[in-house]
Amino acid sequence: MTYTEEWVTERARSAYERGRASFDVRPERAALLVIDMQDEFVRPCWSPYWVPAATRMAPRLHQLVEECRFASIPVIWTIFDDTHLGLDRPHALRFLPHADTDWRRPGPAEVWASMGRRPDEAVIRKPSYGAFYDTPLDTMLRNLGRDTVIVTGTLTNYCCGTTARQAYERGYKVVFGSDVTATDDESRQEPELAVLRKGFALVLTAEEITDRLTAATSASEDEERANVVRCGTSTPAVLRGLTWGNVERWECS
Repeated sequence: MTYTEEWVTERARSAYERGRASFDVRPERAALLVIDMQDEFVRPCWSPYWVPAATRMAPRLHQLVEECRFASIPVIWTIFDDTHLGLDRPHALRFLPHADTDWRRPGPAEVWASMGRRPDEAVIRKPSYGAFYDTPLDTMLRNLGRDTVIVTGTLTNYCCGTTARQAYERGYKVVFGSDVTATDDESRQEPELAVLRKGFALVLTAEEITDRLTAATSASEDEERANVVRCGTSTPAVLRGLTWGNVERWECS
C-alpha cells in the first residue's frame, strides 16, 4: 500500500478529533487527581491568575469528586505553591510571560473552600506544572494499588496536560476530563484535548467518566449477585448524583 499525504493527514486528523483509547476504567484501579483548584485560580477576582472557566466548571467537578468518593476512588488534590524557598522550582519560570506580575500569595496556597476537600484526602504541594515533578504522587498511587488516573482541574494546557503526560510516561492509564478541566483562554482547550486524545489519554466528559465507572461497578455487582443465595448479601449502588447549585455570580470591583 502507498501511504499518500492525504491518507496520513486524514488518519492523524481523525485521531485528534475522534480518537478513543481502548482501556477500561475500573473503580478499584483508579484515582481522581484534582489539579490546582486553588484560590488564586478559582476564587473570583482574587488574583491576576484567576481562570473564570475553572470557576464555572467547579460545580461539575465537585459532583464528580462526590461520585468518586461514593465509589471508593481515592481523591488526591494538588496545589501549585511556594515550596522549599523556591529552590525546587524550575529556574526558567522567572523568565516567562506567565510570571509577568508582581502579585504574591498572602500565605500558603489553599484549595478553594467551595470545592469541599475533606481532611482525609491528601494534598500535594507541587513546585511546578506537573503533579509528578519532585512530589510523592507516584509512590502514593503505587501504595494505593492504582494504575489509572483521572485528571481534572486547571489549567488544562499547563498543570493538567503536563500531569497527564507525566502519568503516561510512568505507565499509568490516563483519563482526562474534557469538561472538568479549564484554562485561561478557552480557545486553547480543544487543541490541548486533541493532542491528549491522540497520544496520551482517554478523553471523556464527566458524564462519560461516571458512565464508565457505573458500568464497571454494575459488572462487579452482577458477579457478586451470583453469590447472593450462598452469601446472603447484596451490594448497593455506589454512584449517585449530587446537586451543588449554581456558581455564585461574581462582580469584580
